[in-house]
Amino acid sequence: MERKNLSLGEFEIKFDEARKGFFSGYASKFNGVDSYGDTIVPGAYAKTVSERERPIAMRWNHTGPVIGKWLKAEEDEHGLYVEGELTPGHSVASDVYALMKHGAVNGLSIGYRIPAGGSEKKGDVRLLKQIDLVEISVVESPADLNALIGDVKSSISGAESLKDIEALLRDAGGFSRADATALVARIKSLSRGERDDETKASELFGALHALHTQITART
Repeated sequence: MERKNLSLGEFEIKFDEARKGFFSGYASKFNGVDSYGDTIVPGAYAKTVSERERPIAMRWNHTGPVIGKWLKAEEDEHGLYVEGELTPGHSVASDVYALMKHGAVNGLSIGYRIPAGGSEKKGDVRLLKQIDLVEISVVESPADLNALIGDVKSSISGAESLKDIEALLRDAGGFSRADATALVARIKSLSRGERDDETKASELFGALHALHTQITART
């Protein structure tokens, strides 16, 4: 599953003060070239929003709990417009709502798959013509996931020692020296096997992000 982030500013978030927990905006915009080298073209979401059998999940940070539901998801001339409602009385949803109102979280991130024939390569740009939407998460990640994975991949390729990897964790992942040292064993295990570099880097960053969230929650 692939992911794309959209900041709260791009999301054009709006709250309805008469309906606590209700918000609306854009989960995706058309025609811009992102750091993946991807462009989502108009019509890419038409099939997934009209023919899906299961509702689009609203999650916290992709791997966190379901925190509400999407009431509307439709294309317009700008992109994928959504309206959502965070679940009343849900402890995590209440915290997320407070963070969104305060502007303390980054925005939204879509989780999706590209079906066969759903993309086309034109020069250095991949045109996404059809997207199978899996979920839309409210996320706290401070930067574009693909850009961070690229940084991690680049740094790993130049690492010559465990100390280099520990430094990478501190610089790119935001870990303390003690936490970085403790994670080296996990990095070594993820680096083994026959998977390609991008898959390993994606898994590595996913593990680091999840663990960093846990560490942050304890502090």
